[in-house]
Amino acid sequence: MTKETAIKLFEQKQVRSLWNEEEEKWYFSIVDIISVLTETDRPRKYWNDLKGKLRKEGSQLSEKIGQLKMIADDGKMRLSDVADTEQLFRLIQSVPSPKAEPFKLWLAQVARERIDEIEDPEIGIDRLMETYLKKGYSKEWINQRLKSIEVRKELTDEWDIRGVKKGEEYAILTDEITKAWSGYTVKQYKQHKDLKKENLRDNMTNLELVLNMLAEATTGEISKEKKPKTFKESKTIAKQGGTIAGNTRKEIEEKTGKKVVSNQSAKKLLEIKQNQLKK
Repeated sequence: MTKETAIKLFEQKQVRSLWNEEEEKWYFSIVDIISVLTETDRPRKYWNDLKGKLRKEGSQLSEKIGQLKMIADDGKMRLSDVADTEQLFRLIQSVPSPKAEPFKLWLAQVARERIDEIEDPEIGIDRLMETYLKKGYSKEWINQRLKSIEVRKELTDEWDIRGVKKGEEYAILTDEITKAWSGYTVKQYKQHKDLKKENLRDNMTNLELVLNMLAEATTGEISKEKKPKTFKESKTIAKQGGTIAGNTRKEIEEKTGKKVVSNQSAKKLLEIKQNQLKK
């Protein structure tokens, strides 16, 4: 079953999502949606209580809820209760919230947009650019980010060919690449920038993105030449690709006298930029 992980935004709040290509439907993290609708700081407890209430009322909805692995706060893939769009429409009826109606409209829009993007992939690129512009990113940064998505896709396609499994094995290889070029694992990198659920690449500077792309592109090229037959061999190649970019990082730091890996998140970087423009 082919799945595509995504983070959707509703009123700037993150909702973890998975697109099932075979079923052509989205699955959303119920805990994230409960958090959005209720604004409670304990969405898991709220959902557990609601499941119990639905069972007592004889609702079959809670019995049909499935589980899929999604990225948790600690950066690891963990099972999470999920629901498709139809199930969520029914679930929302049991959650008193002034955001219920706007959220239903948002769900319908997300589902429609995905079908449009499948029919015309350029629509997805345009929407992604528009989303980043609304968040305050520069066009230069956005172009780098879009290119980084292309490079990442080429690398994961190569991993698929070599039998690397999505999920945990992808995460291990990504860790190897990231640590080799930046000196940090993905988890450490996110902690360095004080990130939680936020996407790490969305919080990189232009230079960080460029070096990350170099590391992933180099890893992909080495893999194509070496044609690794085992995961262990792919892991060695991931380290080699990251190390090449890591050596470039060290040269840049030596010449500039500045650290390449920033501890600033996108929010902080944008605030700094806005303050500079005011002066």
